[in-house]
Amino acid sequence: MANQEKNPKVDLFFSKLKQWRAELEALRTILLACDLVEELKWGKPCYTFEGGNVAILFAFKDSAAIGFLKGALLPDPAKILISPGENSQAMRMIKFTDPERIQSLAALLTDYLTNAIALEKAGITVQFTKSAEQAIPAEFQQRLEELPALKVAFESLTPGRQRAYLLHFNAAKQSQTRASRVEKCIPAILEGKGLND
Repeated sequence: MANQEKNPKVDLFFSKLKQWRAELEALRTILLACDLVEELKWGKPCYTFEGGNVAILFAFKDSAAIGFLKGALLPDPAKILISPGENSQAMRMIKFTDPERIQSLAALLTDYLTNAIALEKAGITVQFTKSAEQAIPAEFQQRLEELPALKVAFESLTPGRQRAYLLHFNAAKQSQTRASRVEKCIPAILEGKGLND
């Protein structure tokens, strides 16, 4: 596979990194060697194949990571893929705290990336749990009934954004907390924004 060109927007991202730069640069080198197109999406380096998102880089407080956007579908013979959260349906990632480990796993990472690209080529998608299958808490249902514009705005959101809101509301154990969360999120929903936008 040929090396792809570096994206100037991603160069700027790297120039501003305060930590994990060596780790992310090492991952970037592997990604670009896999014939992926480098873009900046969601404020992070994202690597695509024919327009489909394959992998994304993260700089967390405690580690650097490569995320595979359809990682749940990838074979994981080395058992190194982890879910970023208990509600993650598609993303799987590998965290790193030193560039030497990345170098030692370079061939394995290339294999994982080759499999991720094959998923894109084949048009295989993750079967997501639909938001309709998530419970709508009574506190939110009441506001949806009271505010028709809120109902329209919520139904216009992508399924992933709807699901994120419902998970956020349902995570609160007390009704008062759920109601407070709903009220805080109404302006963003009306603007068509996701929970973390």
